[in-house]
Parts: sequence; structure tokens; C-alpha cells
Amino acid sequence: MNTRFLETFVTLAKLRSFRTTATALHATPAAISQRLKALEDELQTVLVDRESREFRLTPNGEYLLGYAKAVVDATRQLQAAASTEGAMRGKLRLGVIETVVHSWLADYMRRLSQDYPQLEVELAVDVSVVLQRRLMAGELDLIIRVEGSDETSVVCNALANYPVHWIARAGLLPPSRSGLARRVLQHPILTFGRGTAPHRALEDIVSKLALANGVSLSDTRITGSPSISVIVQLVRDGFGVAAIPRLFVDDLIARGEVVELPLQPLPPSIVVSMSRRTDAPLVVHGAANAARAACHDYCAHSEPRLIERL
Repeated sequence: MNTRFLETFVTLAKLRSFRTTATALHATPAAISQRLKALEDELQTVLVDRESREFRLTPNGEYLLGYAKAVVDATRQLQAAASTEGAMRGKLRLGVIETVVHSWLADYMRRLSQDYPQLEVELAVDVSVVLQRRLMAGELDLIIRVEGSDETSVVCNALANYPVHWIARAGLLPPSRSGLARRVLQHPILTFGRGTAPHRALEDIVSKLALANGVSLSDTRITGSPSISVIVQLVRDGFGVAAIPRLFVDDLIARGEVVELPLQPLPPSIVVSMSRRTDAPLVVHGAANAARAACHDYCAHSEPRLIERL
């Protein structure tokens, strides 16, 4: 359906004159009459009572006028939204976990700066559960966190998969694989903060390893920290064995400071996703698209054993 014909009908109903409508729409009265006739043919109904001396809509015309106005208004809103895409401005309240800080956040911020130079970014770094709570409270516009959300009012998209490995300081454990699990369980197991998905998964693995290797569960220790930097430093200091993405220690492995342990099973990979409210404004949707592009770009230039795009 031609929205120009609908706009002509709405304007005509408002001005109640073919000549005045023609002037308002920069057309001729004959063109206005032709547009109205084309719309009537398409709708298969008569909209204007042409037998009346005064301008008058038919009952069907009166009934359909509200629908026509709604379509015209929606079209104008769509055009306005599309025209502002290239010049989005305002403030984006962005929340991310530290996993993103130590991987592709810098690339993302650069992309936002290039694509939306008039956009002000307010950045918050916190754990997933806090970011989710702040999103639902309306304090954040877009969050990038571990796992997703089952809230019906939230749009969630998985971005990347971070494979997790067992990491220890070089020389902390004897090189023999024999009894490796028992020797690992003698040390604190370092991972992300308590209550997070990685921490919960590690609790299950440690429990199974202890049972399979005759180690009392009360003799095992899991130390959680929300900070990647803290976990990595504790590993370098030989405090314990970490279950973290290799991405964050790959350079240390290359230098021989830390090693990847051949312990099975491996902890499950960390899935990072982004969430925003379904009624988020245009600027948030633009920022979400930029996040996906920055993350996928980072993955494309990284080894799959370190990070994989989803």
C-alpha cells in the first residue's frame, strides 16, 4: 500500500478541501483526486461522499481514518529513526565483566568512538550478577556478562566462548602425570568469584576429582576472585592452581612462567553474552551491534583455543 496515498487521505480529511490539500502537498487537485481514487480501489471502499455539497467522509471513511493516521504516524517515526542512525548521540551506560576488559573492550571502545563520535560512554566493571541487577533496575543500558538472561523483558545474544584450562606456575608440580589430580587438589584452586557460573562448575568438578582420587572434599579449597589480574598474579606467585581461560596467560606460557596442566576433565568454557532491555532506545541497539562486531573481529585475529566467536 502506497503510504503517500494514505497521507493524502489523512490531509484531505483534516483540511476538508481538494484544492487546499493540493496546495499543502504541492500537487494539483486532479492529482489529489487520483490518489484518493487509487486508495479507494485498493481498499475496495468509498472514502469520500462525492454527492454531498459539503466535504464529507463516508461512514467507512470515518472508520478507516484512525487506521490511516496510525500508519502515517508510524511511517514518519520509522523515517525519523532511520535518519538519526548515523548521528546517534547521548549517553550509553555500559556494564562489562573483567573478562571483557582483558580481551576486546579496548577494541570495542575504539569502534564506538569511531562509529558514534557524539556518544558519551559511562563504563562500569562488575560481576555478572550485579550487572544483571543494575540492568533490570534501569541503571545500565547494555551489559556484557557471563551467561545470558531468561527475563522476558531482556534481549540476550551470545558473543564468544572462552575455553578454560588448568594453569599453574612452572615447577609448582612435578612433571609426572601420575597422581596429578591428587597433587592439584593439595593446592588452592583459583577461579572466579563465588556464585558465578565458573565457580559453580568448578565446585562440581573438584567434588568429582576428590571422590575419584580418594581425597576428602573437606581437604580441598576453592578460592574465588572477581579479578582476573588477582588470579593471574596468585598463579605467578605459586599460591595455587587456576581454572581460567588460557587467553589471559598465553603470553606467560610462551615465556615459560606458567604451564597448562594436562588434567581432565577441563572446566567448561565461559560463554560471554550481551543483554539489553527490549524497549531500549536506538542508541543501545547501535552499541550492541558495535559490540558484536568488535568481539567477532577480536576472535577472527585470535586462536580458537583462546577464544571463539558465537
